[in-house]
Amino acid sequence: MAFEIERKFLVRNESWRAKTSGTIAIRQAYLATDGNASVRLRIRDNKDATLSIKSRPATLRRLELEYPVPVLDAEAMIGLRHGAVIEKIRHLVPWGGLTFEVDVFAGANEGLVIAEIELRDERQEVTLPDWIGHEITGQPQYYNSALVLRPYKSWPQQPVLTDRSA
Repeated sequence: MAFEIERKFLVRNESWRAKTSGTIAIRQAYLATDGNASVRLRIRDNKDATLSIKSRPATLRRLELEYPVPVLDAEAMIGLRHGAVIEKIRHLVPWGGLTFEVDVFAGANEGLVIAEIELRDERQEVTLPDWIGHEITGQPQYYNSALVLRPYKSWPQQPVLTDRSA
C-alpha cells in the first residue's frame, strides 16, 4: 500500500525557472471526485498514462494507488470525466536533496502556479527556497480535483501568486 506525503505552496516569483532540471506536459481528468476517494486519469507528454486512486480529504498524508494504462485507453476514458480537463506543465526543480514539482497551469486554470514537495514522513524538515510563498496544504480549493469543478479563472478574487519583478 502506498501513501503520498506532500506539502503544497503558492509560488511567489519566477526565480525557480533558472533551476529547472526538466519539464512534463500533463493532462489529467477525474472520473470521480466525491466520497472517500478521487479517481484520476493522467497523461504525461502524450507518451504514458496512469489511473490513480487517492483517499479524501486531501491532507498532508493520504493513500495513493497508481496503475499504468495504455494512452489510447486513457484518451477514451477522458470522455467519461467529471468536470474540466486539467492542463499544466510540471517543472522539476531540485532543492536541498529533494525535488519540487512546480505546476504552471493552463486553460481554465491559467495564472495558477503551485509547488509541491513529496516527503518521506510527515515530520521531515524542509528548508524552503525564497520563491516559495504561502502554504496551501490541505486547502481543498487548490487541489486538482476541485479545480476541475471550480477553475482558478472563475474565482471571484484571485490571489496574487507571482512577483514578476523578482
